Amino acid sequence: MSGICDGRVVIITGAGGGLGAAHARSFASAGASVIVNDINAEAAQAVVDEITAAGGKAVVNTSDITHYDDSANAVKQAIETYGALHVVVNNAGINRDRMFASLTEADWDAIMAVHLKGHFCISSHAVHYWRAESKAGNPVDARIINTSSGAGLQGSIGQSNYAAAKAGIAALTLNQAAELGRYGISVNAITPAARTGMTTAVESMATRMAKPEDGSFDYWAPENVSPLLIWLASEDGAKVSGRIFECEGGKISIADGWRSTEGVDKGDRWQAEEIGKAMDELLTKEVPAQKVYGT
Repeated sequence: MSGICDGRVVIITGAGGGLGAAHARSFASAGASVIVNDINAEAAQAVVDEITAAGGKAVVNTSDITHYDDSANAVKQAIETYGALHVVVNNAGINRDRMFASLTEADWDAIMAVHLKGHFCISSHAVHYWRAESKAGNPVDARIINTSSGAGLQGSIGQSNYAAAKAGIAALTLNQAAELGRYGISVNAITPAARTGMTTAVESMATRMAKPEDGSFDYWAPENVSPLLIWLASEDGAKVSGRIFECEGGKISIADGWRSTEGVDKGDRWQAEEIGKAMDELLTKEVPAQKVYGT
């Protein structure tokens, strides 16, 4: 199998199903060697078997992405098996949906561990490897591709924990891009919308995202998202960094993040009684944010 990722070695977390499995199959078809990471060894093995049966290269990795030391084994396995590492796709995720008033500490901690800490752990070990290569004078053409969400960009009713974690991932992406370019590492994030176990757990979403029976374009197929990642991971993708891409169906767009506005400047300290008038002026000039999902 060959394509625009020939010779690239890619770790994909949460690749035993859903978007991760679609990414793994697509990367292999594009010529990459894939580390299929998932804590469900059986699910990961099924994806690897599918890839290898089609002539691709892939191996199973069951490192726990929430455990810093264990996550290093994914990076070690990539290097020991294929001789290099070029791309980390942070895809793994879970849901613990509740309205904020009912959210428990366990719900909060589980989401932060898998999403936010999970995006840190393997990436940290990969960056240590790439930085060492760069300092040794070896060329580095590396990628980190993070997975945020529309919930992280504009909020989502019943998902305060998930939205906060995904917003953190978007900010992390901007920081990583700003800091890591000097080592030959490009960093971007995607906010995908696709049919997966997470999105179809709600009956209304499952109905909305159902595969069309008439053979027409399957708008919500997870495979629709993967080509963007493959291009970002390719040599051509090196020129793009620090972006948050929204992707669903056949549409790709760049999310326009928080920006400072002109504001109101008194030139001196405000008195509390004066804020009302200033607030009226600010709100009149404001371009309203997108509505929170579910409102």
